[in-house]
Amino acid sequence: MFHTPALDAPDKPGQYAELAAQLRGLLHGERNRVANAANFAALVYHALPGLNWCGVYFVDAAVAGGELVLGPFQGKPACVRIAFARGVCGTAAATRTTQLVPDVNAFPGHIACDSASRSELVVPLVRADGTLLGVWDVDSPLRARFDERDRAGMQSLCAIFLQASDG
Repeated sequence: MFHTPALDAPDKPGQYAELAAQLRGLLHGERNRVANAANFAALVYHALPGLNWCGVYFVDAAVAGGELVLGPFQGKPACVRIAFARGVCGTAAATRTTQLVPDVNAFPGHIACDSASRSELVVPLVRADGTLLGVWDVDSPLRARFDERDRAGMQSLCAIFLQASDG
């Protein structure tokens, strides 16, 4: 059993550094991306306050024009498929840029899988060879829950996930 101690750092950069160390240990030696995505989601969901959903959407390459399909997550049941360029996740996939959304109600075309969500952070998962694997999605019931420190922290966690699962 993997032990995940509570985060002790007093600030977000420190918390993300602690989470990164935990994630490296949790994923060490495992290459299966589904198993790693499941543990990644569970670790983040239970470690960070103010979240109501987090997980991975994988690219479904069989769909013309691009589509994301739900992968491992923590939280309430979610939208199963999201077209590229639709909502926050689809925008992150289409543009391959992290989407930091302080107020989802102000985001054009936002898809409300959970009506309690007020802010969202989505990181595109781009493999070392440049192909898009999917997106990492984190939601909060708190408006403006995520900031630039969260963006940097989540991007570093995603890099660890990709390194462990890119094979």
